Amino acid sequence: MNVSTSTLSLTVADVDASRAFLCTHLGYQVAMADDGFASLTREDAAVDIVLLRKGTEVLPAEQRDREATGLILALTVTDLDGEEARLRAAGAPITMPLREEPWGERLFQMTDPNGIVVQLVEWAVKED
Repeated sequence: MNVSTSTLSLTVADVDASRAFLCTHLGYQVAMADDGFASLTREDAAVDIVLLRKGTEVLPAEQRDREATGLILALTVTDLDGEEARLRAAGAPITMPLREEPWGERLFQMTDPNGIVVQLVEWAVKED
């Protein structure tokens, strides 16, 4: 198997709200969009994002009424402190403040208008 691209497809109630959040705060760009659909990309991101409106008929019937819940979109970044300051200044909804875990992971979380949790992560440098 050769994986050429990774895409996370999320079913949400309000595609436009999640699209605006991801483009405004995380620098994603719209690759394609239509009513109830948006395909987002970043040149440097490991994952593209597709947003589908809940109830859309392109989904199998058993999936149409589900929404993205219980997942965390984690993006590893550089300069986590700078990103946290930038996002706070921009009024991004930071729902878990910056912290460092005992295993060396530094992170904070935001939650988009549809409840999608986005976590920005950086690995702490341990001094010998």
